[in-house]
Amino acid sequence: MNAVSPFPIHCLTLRGQAVRIAQPWVMGIVNVTPDSFFAGSRCPVEQLVPDRVSRLVAEGVDVIDVGACSTRPGSDVVSEDEELRRLRMALPVVRGVAPHTPVSVDTFRARVALEAVEVLGADMINDISGGDLDTAMWRAMARLQVPYVLMHTRGTPATMQQHTTYNDVVADVLDDLGDKLARLRDMGVTDVVADPGFGFAKTPEQNYRLLARLSDFHRLGVPLLVGVSRKSMITRVLGVTPAEALNGTTALNTIALMNGAHFLRVHDVAPAVEVRTLVGKLRNVLFDD
Repeated sequence: MNAVSPFPIHCLTLRGQAVRIAQPWVMGIVNVTPDSFFAGSRCPVEQLVPDRVSRLVAEGVDVIDVGACSTRPGSDVVSEDEELRRLRMALPVVRGVAPHTPVSVDTFRARVALEAVEVLGADMINDISGGDLDTAMWRAMARLQVPYVLMHTRGTPATMQQHTTYNDVVADVLDDLGDKLARLRDMGVTDVVADPGFGFAKTPEQNYRLLARLSDFHRLGVPLLVGVSRKSMITRVLGVTPAEALNGTTALNTIALMNGAHFLRVHDVAPAVEVRTLVGKLRNVLFDD
């Protein structure tokens, strides 16, 4: 059996156009926060945003994901007003520096999602709570009609690591995402990307089980996003800090791409682009003969 799976092609609607995802996309992280877990992604003041965005673009980013409220495990979330203040500062700068690059906003709040898209020009929403932390989020997505990243988690950022009991983590996460996808479609939300939620309400062992069986998630029939960049599933196993976890990130991103991930959400774009090129070459050799 080949160690790399075929790449299922999907389309998303971005800026009113159907865009074909014919190869994996690299999503680069810009955190307009003072407390996100990896310092290299933080741009807490406006003056730091242009350099960060320019670097992502130069390295070949496909989507820029802007977060204004840290949701690392154990974190206390900031107020909605503070999250919006940060986005009002950052998004015009991001769009000014990278006008042709799609912009995602990482938020679990419906009001923030609405303003981010309708006022500030964001192109998609990345919801770490899968709609669980704000019951108005799915109605907002039905109104906005932009791509929606549906991530699996349990609890809140402060409590998620208390909710790691599963009968079978792969089957349980698949069932949860499948049920939510069906309900989203009933509400008219059709452009959905599924994210198993690595590091969110999972132990390190559960994270690796999900990664090993990532190809099972293709049965959902939507693009898959993987975000393992510099996370504790790497740092705890290797005994390193997030600043030292690039090599481990690259290794796990390679496995994710070999199992058919459509998006890699990363702090470091250039290494992810290189991995995409190499795995794409391998896939071409195996499946294009």
